[in-house]
Amino acid sequence: MKVEIRGVEDLSYRERQVVVLKEMGEATEKIAKKLKISPSSVATLYNRAKAKGYQVVIVLPGDALGLNGIDEDEGEGNE
Repeated sequence: MKVEIRGVEDLSYRERQVVVLKEMGEATEKIAKKLKISPSSVATLYNRAKAKGYQVVIVLPGDALGLNGIDEDEGEGNE
């Protein structure tokens, strides 16, 4: 599994840090402590990043879903 943040080039360095930590499930208070900034700064940076329209995308290889070796025609009308 691979996680991509699309639109990251539009984010500042600090916004990128906050986005990565938030998307990993970290709490605002924990992020603030880790980055040595206030919780309100974390919220501001996160909201600013969201306004810029970044997207988090999970990329899964076909075999992770058990889809390797299945032809496109298989399963269509074969019921």
